[in-house]
Amino acid sequence: MAIQTSLFTFTGKAANMIGYYRDGKHYFRSMPASVRQTKATKRAALRFGAASKKGRLIRSAFADALDIPYDGSHINRLNKLLIKAGRENNAALAGFRFNQHTGTDRFFCMDPSLSEDGILHIPAQELPQFRGITAFEVKVIATRISFTERRVVRTDTALITLDAREAFGGAALDVDVPGKGTLVVTLQVRGMNGNAPSNNRKYLAADIIAVKEPETAQVFHKPSHGQQAALQQRLQAILDASTREQGQRSLANHPYAHRARPDIQRE
Repeated sequence: MAIQTSLFTFTGKAANMIGYYRDGKHYFRSMPASVRQTKATKRAALRFGAASKKGRLIRSAFADALDIPYDGSHINRLNKLLIKAGRENNAALAGFRFNQHTGTDRFFCMDPSLSEDGILHIPAQELPQFRGITAFEVKVIATRISFTERRVVRTDTALITLDAREAFGGAALDVDVPGKGTLVVTLQVRGMNGNAPSNNRKYLAADIIAVKEPETAQVFHKPSHGQQAALQQRLQAILDASTREQGQRSLANHPYAHRARPDIQRE
């Protein structure tokens, strides 16, 4: 592994070299002459490939709406999270920080919550006081992602500004983006000094705070003709058995059923 020091950097393959970007720097290494993979390494490569594609889709969904600079590790952190979570566990995205140095909990001691009707509730609470920060710009980014079709369906945003010197009475924001796919909601908070955002990463946060899967309708399967006939026969058999049992009980309860039979003398 070596650092790229030229004016023109690259990522990906170039001849027998591979360039990549990590922690704010460009590196390169030579490609191996041959690669021998076991079944385990092949499975790991498939998982990594699937996670990378999914992570790229998530990043593209928020790329145009986020106003904070990504830290240099967000790609690797997101891929690692997706690999660990598995292909179908989208709920594990909740809590991911695009800026690992600061989370939204630095600004809101009471966590926002997403209701079933698609409303994001930020509870009323005391706002923190930071030197040089006069307001907090709060931006909610809601995006609908179809992971099966590998596309971003739609992204909506809502923006409010909170005066750091005033009491915050809470807020309710509609984030129910229409369309099919998984709803992913990110909360971004920027500390403001007047009308300008802070350049200090301690006052810049963007976290995925909620993930909501689409509701699936219940499917009722109508039995086939053969299944329906067998079901009717079974029900008729149960009905016949019940009728016989009732008849036997009626006979047993007859007033003459338990009288002794007279002895018949024969000559």
